[in-house]
Amino acid sequence: MCSDPDSRPPIEPTRSGTAMGHDIGLVAADGDRFAAFRADAGTPSGVGIIVLPDYHGLTEFYRELALRFAEVGVDAVAIDYYGRTAEPPPRHGSFDYLHHAQRTTWNGLRADVGAAASHLRLRRHVKKLFSIGFCFGGRLSFLLGTRPELSMAGVIGFYGWPVGPYMNGMPAPADLSSELQTPLLAVFGGADTKISADDVERFRRSLSEASVPHDIHIYADAPHSFFDRSQAAHAEASAAAWTEVRRFIGVVGG
Repeated sequence: MCSDPDSRPPIEPTRSGTAMGHDIGLVAADGDRFAAFRADAGTPSGVGIIVLPDYHGLTEFYRELALRFAEVGVDAVAIDYYGRTAEPPPRHGSFDYLHHAQRTTWNGLRADVGAAASHLRLRRHVKKLFSIGFCFGGRLSFLLGTRPELSMAGVIGFYGWPVGPYMNGMPAPADLSSELQTPLLAVFGGADTKISADDVERFRRSLSEASVPHDIHIYADAPHSFFDRSQAAHAEASAAAWTEVRRFIGVVGG
């Protein structure tokens, strides 16, 4: 189970940073119109990030996370996945997230990410672009490092499925390690009952064999989807992971 649609990120707003958030619509190269949320840094750094949700799509968790990035100078766009098959968010409890996640495609997701990347570069003058994703979005984020047209500076995944088949046919990141062209940061929970230690080790081995610069952090006793305000028992792991994310993208403040 990924984060609940009512979850919030375990990061307090910064006192020093300023940010403004906007609901926006984006259009992919294949014509898909989809919802997104842009968070504008008060003092832009030229660094941007695409926020890739879990299979619940664009919930408040990811809007707030985009704002936390903007507060430390990183322009952010969080995207929704379901423009092709559903009405835009907000969505009610009866919405069948899994059904719509299974109807996404690797080609469609790439097209949507491409639209977000172009938007950040054209509208916010981003020169150094990263991605961060969670669970469903974590796997997607890892794979973006294989796409030369996106020119990613680095990719980050929290408990992204690194091996094996997936519900929508998205490739396994470990199978494409030789095609990765960017540094990679991966965060996993040591008590994750869905992604095993063997899965993580297979991913680590594939990255090492392909000479991909990578940093994998496993937080002992942390479960899947631990990066969540409601997971108070894992607040220390969440804080450490947030520090690693900022270090990876070169933003140490906040």
